[in-house]
Amino acid sequence: MAQFINISPKANQGLNLLDFAPLSLQRIVILGGGESGAGAAVLAKKQGFEVFVSDSAEIKPKYKAVLAEYGILYEEKQHTEALILNANEIIKSPGIPDKAAIIQKIKEQHIPIISEIEFAGRYTDAKMICITGSNGKTTTTSLIYHILKKAGLNVGLAGNIGDSLALQVAEKAFDYYVIELSSFQLDGMYDFKADIAVLLNITPDHLDRYNYEMQNYVHSKLRILQNQTANDAFIYWNDDPVIAKELNKRKPEVALYPFAEKEAAGVKAYTKEKTIRIETPNGIFTMEEELVALTGKHNLYNSLAAGIAAKLLDITDETIRHSLSDFKGVEHRLEKVARVGGVEYINDSKATNVNSCWYALQSMKTPTVLILGGTDKGNDYREIEALVLEKVRSLIFLGVDNSKLHAFFDGKVANTDARSMQEAVTKAYETAQKGETVLLSPCCASFDLFENYEDRGRQFKKCVCKL
Repeated sequence: MAQFINISPKANQGLNLLDFAPLSLQRIVILGGGESGAGAAVLAKKQGFEVFVSDSAEIKPKYKAVLAEYGILYEEKQHTEALILNANEIIKSPGIPDKAAIIQKIKEQHIPIISEIEFAGRYTDAKMICITGSNGKTTTTSLIYHILKKAGLNVGLAGNIGDSLALQVAEKAFDYYVIELSSFQLDGMYDFKADIAVLLNITPDHLDRYNYEMQNYVHSKLRILQNQTANDAFIYWNDDPVIAKELNKRKPEVALYPFAEKEAAGVKAYTKEKTIRIETPNGIFTMEEELVALTGKHNLYNSLAAGIAAKLLDITDETIRHSLSDFKGVEHRLEKVARVGGVEYINDSKATNVNSCWYALQSMKTPTVLILGGTDKGNDYREIEALVLEKVRSLIFLGVDNSKLHAFFDGKVANTDARSMQEAVTKAYETAQKGETVLLSPCCASFDLFENYEDRGRQFKKCVCKL
């Protein structure tokens, strides 16, 4: 195994930092030693760069093993400026905000900062199918990947889901990549181009990262269009007013493929007489709506977007039809967990913003006990107020600070607090009546009580299965 050096805070004592000065003029520093950071480090190393990884937190053992395998120098639990500010280029984890002190110092030095996706795109000629949106992107990304895999294409799944794009570019040779992109990843992309771009919707999310300015967030999402030409495709929800406004301003040259629930002028995918219809230069695809595996209006949109992408890639109608009918969905997105005492328990932990919860509530067919709360990102709960009043019998606020939830919902719907998932599930069990639904759809990020939304969802499932 190759040798490497772990510069931990303890090990750093007494070291001469000049010993780790760059050995070449092509030094890349990677901030964050997680999935994207480790993958970027491997690719940079394989491309002949001098590489250094710095993480302010502890790096997980599996990523340390990757760095060790390739002999990549790293530090954890600190950022040593002398080893960072001498970089020719910085690859930043999407989880690091621009307001972080080390990012401000990097900008003062005018060192370019890019994302792992931008870096990886330089070293592959694969066709890129990229998906973003405030809601539905994981489901749509997974569905497109499912269709392409079933069609027998040599395809990788990357971005906000699956293995890092950079690691796959370094170690595999895929012809296609289906990539879920967050606004944070898009912020660090400049020359990267999507051959097929999908923008599902734009609603307020992550506004704490955008100075609570919605337009800043909108600009980030529309970066998925950058560098596209008339030979590329842009798939989007026709009825989203924010997208419509931006397209009217930008007038991109790319080929447009809007989708909508109903037929309208220029719309390329829609439903008519209970049948899905998708129109592209590769022909017309039709399928009975009732045969689509995913249910709910939001999943209809996801299926239409995925169908357009597949048809543009000239996937056979038979493969698209089979794939849309047997797709199992994704974990933590309206995932049915169990039925206990006649009560349905549904895990929608991936609903980290208000609009996601709106879609979840819209699909509820029974009175609901709703568990919500967590790290607020500038949420406006007015968006779900009408649906809560119509469908929710009781609220359970799961978070360290529930004051904003109380301020909005007190006096409107019965509610109570929970400081752990076990407490929340226990209270839901005591509250819900036979024939009702307990829905975990938090509207918020998870970092106050959980590692991430996956941890939150798995704890919910574990607690439910113990009832």
